[in-house]
Amino acid sequence: MSAPPLKKPTVTEREARQVAEAAREQDWRKPSFGKELFLGRFRLDLIHPHPLPTDEAVRRGEQFLTKLRAFCETKVDAALIEREARIPDEVINGLKELGALGMKIDPKYGGLGLTQVYYNKALALVGSASPAVGVLLSAHQSIGVPQPLKLFGTPEQKQRFLPRCARTDISAFLLTEPDVGSDPARLATSAVPDGDDYVLDGVKLWTTNGVVADLLVVMARVPKSEGHRGGITAFVVEADSPGITVENRNAFMGLRGIENGVTRFHQVRVPAANRIGPEGVGLKIALTTLNTGRLSLPASCVAAGKWSLKIAREWSAAREQWGRPIAHHEAVGAKISFIAATTFALEAVLDLSSQMADEDRNDIRIEGALAKLIASELGWRMADELVQIRGGRGFETAASLAARGEKAVPAEQVLRDLRINRIFEGSTEIMHLLIAREAVDAHLSVAGDLIDPDKSLQDKARAGANAGVFYAKWLPKLVAGPGQLPSSYAEFKHEVDLSPHLRHVERHSRKLARSTFYAMSRWQGRMETKQAFLGRIVDIGAELFAMSAACVRAELLRSRGENGREAYQLADAFCRQSRIRVDELFGRLWSNTDDVDGKVVKGVMGGAYEWLEQGIVDPSGEGPWIADTTPGPSERANVHRRIR
Repeated sequence: MSAPPLKKPTVTEREARQVAEAAREQDWRKPSFGKELFLGRFRLDLIHPHPLPTDEAVRRGEQFLTKLRAFCETKVDAALIEREARIPDEVINGLKELGALGMKIDPKYGGLGLTQVYYNKALALVGSASPAVGVLLSAHQSIGVPQPLKLFGTPEQKQRFLPRCARTDISAFLLTEPDVGSDPARLATSAVPDGDDYVLDGVKLWTTNGVVADLLVVMARVPKSEGHRGGITAFVVEADSPGITVENRNAFMGLRGIENGVTRFHQVRVPAANRIGPEGVGLKIALTTLNTGRLSLPASCVAAGKWSLKIAREWSAAREQWGRPIAHHEAVGAKISFIAATTFALEAVLDLSSQMADEDRNDIRIEGALAKLIASELGWRMADELVQIRGGRGFETAASLAARGEKAVPAEQVLRDLRINRIFEGSTEIMHLLIAREAVDAHLSVAGDLIDPDKSLQDKARAGANAGVFYAKWLPKLVAGPGQLPSSYAEFKHEVDLSPHLRHVERHSRKLARSTFYAMSRWQGRMETKQAFLGRIVDIGAELFAMSAACVRAELLRSRGENGREAYQLADAFCRQSRIRVDELFGRLWSNTDDVDGKVVKGVMGGAYEWLEQGIVDPSGEGPWIADTTPGPSERANVHRRIR
């Protein structure tokens, strides 16, 4: 007998946190540069010398990049995709023939078997031609069917689905719902066991690739019943199954060519053989998949940075103001320097994180998240600065520029396209909280019971004893370190000296750990509510990681005779810019407007400032803030289309 359909979950804040906590990887079985950095231990040995791909990985990767570049230059019309808000079918079919759908899939399943490093280089290349095409390939491989099956699928599932994903079938990942974002405890889509099947009901929102997908990874809640542990569970679902309706193709301010939609499930039967992993581990599968999946976003940001630098250089040489090229005016020059230095650093972060993911020697959950965080924020800033450098032409569309006889530079489009990266796959605010949780894991593992109101006095006493032992060993090590010795990191001292920056990272890593410890001592159980403080802590860690990666990459390039002098100059510029941001963030840890902001928010939400909203008209249309997601048959036409 099948279990009854699920009612929409109602959960408390504490219950929501418990669901997210249960989905975390609990153990640290491998070293982590990022974790050590937040603990005040600058483990340069974990990233230097810079890890490198094998000769075979380079050969295979470069061979594919050559083919992909030729395809992008001759077959991808970015202006057409932007104008028609759709990637032509012939482009997608061409990518299939090229093997681009199977870049990360093992050759034994028909894929190309590229490393994470070359997969990201490919995404950067195709994303520079058209960000929408880059998103299609990334959504298919980074979070779609291939990656979860690679990590958690059975041999039978891999044999059934991966050959299709490698050559013919587009996949999509369906987690978000109209009323559920980064709070999966409230997930409402149900998967009710019925014999050898599960029956799915619910609505999924923002299903990138969902409009054209052949295969779906769907997260749904299985009710607990006899023989079923229940919980959020992952399934591979055929997109043309009876009962599935793509009700809408969504449109956005940027990435106009992406096939993103709303998908409704009504009594959709899915074989139990299509379940990925056991019941109840779907969220863990999703989070683990994102550890490396998030690296696709920095790839698009690096591509945008490279393009922004090219346009800024060419335009700033051609455009004159007051008798000289605008690049030679300090106000513009500072922007160009920021774009150049930041592009170098973000590529360093991306390549380092990707190579560490390939080697699988380190736990990169923090590094991958930091890469996504800092790349999405600084990538957006680079595009914004390019628009400013271009002036009125930066605000004008490429089509309009071309119509009046000028070079069709889509600066405003890149700005629009990049904006979503601060939201995709974990908003900046959510990334702050996720990284902060991992960063304080060592503290919570020894002292968490002390601040847990549900723990007994005996548990608290035991935690106090354990914490005393841990902190007695840890705190003294935060007082002094190599960062205070002028001779430290001398191997980074050449024509340009990067060693002071690494000493700065080491000192400020310890300062970061001391600040975190002080905050935990001060706020204890209220620490988790101090989201602004935690965000600054994480942002400091991201800057320190980026500085480290930039220096290590510069030394790698110098040692190989590949633009080493220039790489050192760029790393030096980035570190100097980053150190200013770090100093500001440290200052704002304790000198800020957080309390005042909280009072203003209470006033806003309480209606105290409604008078401030007078004198305008609201052009918003009618309708509910959140669409109705009551389970049931669809009343709309199915806009799903298959590309063959």
